[in-house]
Amino acid sequence: MAFQGKKLINDPNDVVTEYIEGLVETYPGLQYLDGFPEVKVVLRADVSSGSYDKVAVICGGGSGHEPAHSGFVGDGMLTAAVCGDVFASPPVDSILSGIRAVTGSKGCLLIVTNYTGDRLNFGLAAEQAKSEGYNIETVIVGDDCALQPQQGLPGRRGLAGTVLVNKVAGAAAAAGLSLADVAAEAKHASELVGTMGVALSVCTHPGQVTSDRLGPGEMELGLGIHGEPGAAVVDLQPVHAVLSHILKQILSKETNYVPISSGNRVVLMVNGLGGTPIMELMIAAGKAVTKLQLEHGLAVERVYTGSFMTSLDMAGYSVSIMRADQAILQRLDARTMAPCWPVGVSAKLAPGKIPVPLPPHTTKSDEVLTRPKEQSLEGHILEAAIEAAAKAVIDLKDTLNELDGKVGDGDCGSTVNLKEKKPLQMFRGAASILEDMRSYYPLNDAAETINEIGASIRRVMGGTSGIIYDIFCKAAYAKLKESSRQVTSKQWADALEASIAAVSKYGGARAGYRTLLDALLPASAVLQERLNAGDDPCTAFLLSSEAALSGAESTQHMQAQAGRSTYVSVDILASVPDPGAMAAAAWYRAAALAVESKHKCL
Repeated sequence: MAFQGKKLINDPNDVVTEYIEGLVETYPGLQYLDGFPEVKVVLRADVSSGSYDKVAVICGGGSGHEPAHSGFVGDGMLTAAVCGDVFASPPVDSILSGIRAVTGSKGCLLIVTNYTGDRLNFGLAAEQAKSEGYNIETVIVGDDCALQPQQGLPGRRGLAGTVLVNKVAGAAAAAGLSLADVAAEAKHASELVGTMGVALSVCTHPGQVTSDRLGPGEMELGLGIHGEPGAAVVDLQPVHAVLSHILKQILSKETNYVPISSGNRVVLMVNGLGGTPIMELMIAAGKAVTKLQLEHGLAVERVYTGSFMTSLDMAGYSVSIMRADQAILQRLDARTMAPCWPVGVSAKLAPGKIPVPLPPHTTKSDEVLTRPKEQSLEGHILEAAIEAAAKAVIDLKDTLNELDGKVGDGDCGSTVNLKEKKPLQMFRGAASILEDMRSYYPLNDAAETINEIGASIRRVMGGTSGIIYDIFCKAAYAKLKESSRQVTSKQWADALEASIAAVSKYGGARAGYRTLLDALLPASAVLQERLNAGDDPCTAFLLSSEAALSGAESTQHMQAQAGRSTYVSVDILASVPDPGAMAAAAWYRAAALAVESKHKCL
C-alpha cells in the first residue's frame, strides 16, 4: 500500500532554497547567488568572474542527489553548482547566472549528466553565454551500465561516475590548464567510468506519496536515481551475489561500456543512495575489491566509499569503476577544498590485515586444551548442563528477538541472517559454547571449563551481554579455583553468588533494576537456602530455577534503571519482561533439569 512519506521539512516547495541556506552556513567557503527565487546557484566564496584566472568548472542538475553537486564546490573541484528543484533540471536563467558569476577570461566547462532536460537547459544556456562573449565547452557524462545499448536519443544516464569526472576536471583547472585541455581530460575521464546500482526501497519525494512497487523480499537492479523503475526487480540476494552481477555487467565485453581489461588499474567508488548505513557500504567495498582483484584481474588503486550522489532517502548503493592511469590518479589525489570530497584518499601504505597480537603472558586457558578421553561422573553431568543451557538460549532465539525489538536493547537476541546462518550475541555465544565444548572443554575440571566458557563468549559475543557473561564466568572460575578438583554443590552455589556480585560491581545493576540479576539473585538466594536446609542438591537446584523464572517474569512490572531499556517508556516496558532476565532464567532452568535427568540416569 502506498503511503505519505514523512519528512522533517517546512514547505516542500522551499526545500532546495532552505538546503542551500543551511549548506553555506555550514561551510564558510561557499556562497550562493541572491536574486530571484528560481536562481539556486552555489559557488566558491573566493571566486569573482572579474578576477578569476582559471577555467571555471560548473556542474548541476536536479536536487535530491546531495551532496552532488553543491557539496563538491570548492578550490580543486567545482567552481559552481546549479541546483534545480527536486529531480528537475535547473532552468536556463539559473545556469546562465552561474556562468556569469564565476567565468573569467579562461572560460567555463559545463559538465552535464545525460538526461534530456539537463542537456537541453545547459545546452541553451551555453549557447546564450557564447553569444554574450563567454568561452564555453560542454562535456556530457553517461556512465550508466544497467541498460542494454539502444538506438535513439536517451542513451546512458549520468550517475555517480559524474563525481569522479568533476574531480578530474576541477584538478585540471586548478593546475592552470586551458579550457580545451580541461575539457579533454573531463571527456577522457567520462569515457573510462561505468556505474550500476541496486536499491532496496523507492525514494520518498518531499510532499508526495511513496511508491510501493518493491515488495518486502525484493530489490531493484539497475536503478535510476529519480524514483524511476530500474532495469529489473529480483528477489533479495546476499551482497556477494549482487556485487558479482553488478561488476560483471559493468565490465561486460558484450556491451563494452568501459574499456577495462584484465591487468588494468582501476578506481572503485561505492556510493550510498541516501538511506544506506555506512556498515553496508563498507561491506560492499571490501567484497568488491576482492572480486575485482581475484575474479577480474584488476589492480584497485583507490577506493571511495560514502554518499556522493544520492536519491533522497533511497536504501541501496551504486558501484562505479573507472580505469585509472597515473594521470587520472594524480587528478583524483590533488588537493581540494570541496567539503564533501573524501579527505586523504591515496594508495594503501601497508597491508589491510595484521596478525592479532598475543597476550604477554600465557595462562592455562591459552594453552591447547583437549577434551578428556574418559570423563568423570561430574564431567558427564557438567556436559549435560552446559549443552542444555546453550540449546535453551538457541531455542529462545525468536522470543528474545521479539522482546529486544520492543524494549530497544538489541543485544540479547540472535540478530541473525537466517539465510546465511550467521547469528550474533546470545545466540552466537550459545552456538560457540556448543562447538567449543565438543572440541576441547576439560569437562573433568569444572573451574577450567567455566573459564573456557568465558573465553568462548568473549571471542564471539558483542554488546553488553557479552562482557557481562564474561565477567560472570571469570568470577565463577576464581571462586571454583579455591576448591578441590571435585566441586561440591555448596561450592557451585558460592560460585554463583560470587558471579552475581561481580556483575553487580562492574555493571552497576542491583535487584529491581530490570536486568538478568532479577532472575539470578532470587535463584542464588533459594539455592543457598535449600542447601543450608539440607535439601538434596538436585531439588535445591530445581527450586532455585523456578525462582529464576519467577524473578525474570517479575521484571515486566519494573522500571528499567540500567541498559538501553532506561530510554524506553514505562508503558512499553510494562508489556514485556526483560529479555536478558528471560534468557538467564531459561539457561539456568534448562541446566537444572539436565542435572536432575543425568543424576537419574547415572
